[in-house]
Amino acid sequence: MKKILLTTAVALALPLSAYAATKSEFVEGDATVGGEAELGATVTTGNTDTSSFKAALEIKQELSNWENTYSFDGTYKKDEDEVTAKRFYFEVQGDYQIDDVSYVFANTNYEIDPFSGYDYASSTSAGYGYRFIDTKRTSLTAEAGPGYVYQKFDDESAEVQGEDSDAGAVAHIVVDFQTKIGDTAKFQQKFIADWGSKLDGRSETSISANLVGSLAMKFAVVVRYDNKPLEDVKSIDTETTMTLLYGF
Repeated sequence: MKKILLTTAVALALPLSAYAATKSEFVEGDATVGGEAELGATVTTGNTDTSSFKAALEIKQELSNWENTYSFDGTYKKDEDEVTAKRFYFEVQGDYQIDDVSYVFANTNYEIDPFSGYDYASSTSAGYGYRFIDTKRTSLTAEAGPGYVYQKFDDESAEVQGEDSDAGAVAHIVVDFQTKIGDTAKFQQKFIADWGSKLDGRSETSISANLVGSLAMKFAVVVRYDNKPLEDVKSIDTETTMTLLYGF
């Protein structure tokens, strides 16, 4: 059996490396753009033909008192000739800074996951955020506010449920902890929950270590939880990835 492991990073241009290092964090009062791109892939051929791909992009923009974040995350896996995982997630959030530790936010996201029993799901929320810790090495941020979730059933689920969709108001909560480990590594733990007629939660645990310049290796575990899953869908879904990360 021939096994090939492909793990690669997205880099817009190598000459930008020195510039990217100065643009990876917000600078108060200045118009700043920075972000991270990651990409990983595993391909196995021979007795077993499998392939999996992981890509993510996050861009941050600061405009006066606004800090805006634009995110994309995609996962695709194929075993033999059968697609076994496919998920695409898009998110936009705007934070308006009240003072050094407080802000109000507005968030909207859209997810496609045909293995969840839904054609797509989207949510919109707004509320208040507070930075409990905000130093050069460690940060702890929490957000809370009302939101609205819309989930479109696929044909099979719609027939079982007797309706086309599920929608309702939720309480949206986010807790995000980040800390540097030494001078070259970073740990992050993020919890996201939408609590309404049911509880949808997501835990994102990751550790990244710098390799050279703006290039880093990232290991992440994502756990998704639904306390009222659809028929033939499990309550807990996990995703473990190893990718290369490029900061710009």
